[in-house]
Amino acid sequence: MNAPAPTKRSRTGTVRRPGDLAFSGASLGSAVLILLILAGVAFFLVMEALPALTAPGEEISGGEGFFHYVWPLVFGTVVASLIAMLLGTPVAIGIALFVSHYAPRRLGSAIGFVIDLLAAVPSVVFGMWGMAVFAPRLVPLYDWLDEHAGWVPFFGDASATGRTLMTASIVLAVMILPIVTSVSREVFLQTPRLHEEAALALGATKWEMIRTAVLPFGMPGVIGGTMLGLGRALGETMAVAIILSTGPFTWNLLGSGNSTIPAEIALNFPEASGLRLSELIAAGLVLFVITLAVNLFARWIVDRRAEFSGAN
Repeated sequence: MNAPAPTKRSRTGTVRRPGDLAFSGASLGSAVLILLILAGVAFFLVMEALPALTAPGEEISGGEGFFHYVWPLVFGTVVASLIAMLLGTPVAIGIALFVSHYAPRRLGSAIGFVIDLLAAVPSVVFGMWGMAVFAPRLVPLYDWLDEHAGWVPFFGDASATGRTLMTASIVLAVMILPIVTSVSREVFLQTPRLHEEAALALGATKWEMIRTAVLPFGMPGVIGGTMLGLGRALGETMAVAIILSTGPFTWNLLGSGNSTIPAEIALNFPEASGLRLSELIAAGLVLFVITLAVNLFARWIVDRRAEFSGAN
């Protein structure tokens, strides 16, 4: 007879088999590896960005220092991402609710498949679509905004090409739909059936049941999916670089100009060298910090809502 596999007792007295020990060690090693990679990326960015951060202001692009160079890029990145979230998140949550609680199973499966398929479309395709098809069709809307709301600093002097920060934001909103929709849909489907039936038994309409049972249960997941979409919008490169027509910074969202940090890096990195290369890496460091701050904020929000449990 074969001898039984050796076992090891933990401090609590639980018998741990070799397979458990191997899996535990692999899991711990993977977690440590992720931390090391993150620390390595941060160390690389900081070391390579130091020349640009410590160089005299007149040697930086624009001649007024690194902050003056990078803050318009931060403005473009943050504003484009926030507009994309404001436009895309309500639509994504609505699609997720329709698929999970309103649509017949076959129709819901078909819509879910189409939404998931959007995630497989390359960024460059979205960029070409936004530049060649979407942007020209938005010009009449931009002209109308310029005529009737031109007194607002963001809506004056509309571009004749439509290749503006607003167009890039709308395309980003389409690009984040698959992420937010997929996560929200799966979370809504996990709502305990007893909670839904209890709300309906108390006389709630279907929308009241969703508002009182489904949305509170799924809110942490929706926030997580939204933050994933925001991360995609903050780091999107090719689509934004193709759509935007480069130019000087402007507060106007409907005019030519403005850029984002990823687009700036993508367009200038191949030919950059010396201090210019350090500038771009320093801009990447700023984007790294922004993304890290967004994820930490999202983690804080989710933890604050962790007391609600649909299983209770």
